[in-house]
Amino acid sequence: MFSQEERLERELVTIDKMVKMYCAAHHKTSGECLCDECAGFMDYMVVRLQKCPYGKRKPTCGNCPIKCYKKLRKEQGRAIMMYSGPRMLLRHPLLTIAHKLDGMIKVRHPRELTRDERLQSRRKAH
Repeated sequence: MFSQEERLERELVTIDKMVKMYCAAHHKTSGECLCDECAGFMDYMVVRLQKCPYGKRKPTCGNCPIKCYKKLRKEQGRAIMMYSGPRMLLRHPLLTIAHKLDGMIKVRHPRELTRDERLQSRRKAH
């Protein structure tokens, strides 16, 4: 099984592959280059992952009780996932399976935790 740190790196790789796939099909870029719009989305995703309050123990964004994306970025992400998701299984099957397994991680909203649990999770997350 993957460590939490490896899981976050893998999540970034998965998102990167999905955005590149989407950008190549919709914005006619080459496989490795991104248009300005998609590059901006990737930059936003990296910052959101770095600032996630769950840290290394975060669930997939779709299963997270905290919705931290701005409306425009959320819609952009949804369009990317709707297009790339089904295609990922054929092009990157191991990443797809790993992402589905990561989706089984369940977490509680920070407001549901006691003070001690929040402090303990922060120690584990960093």
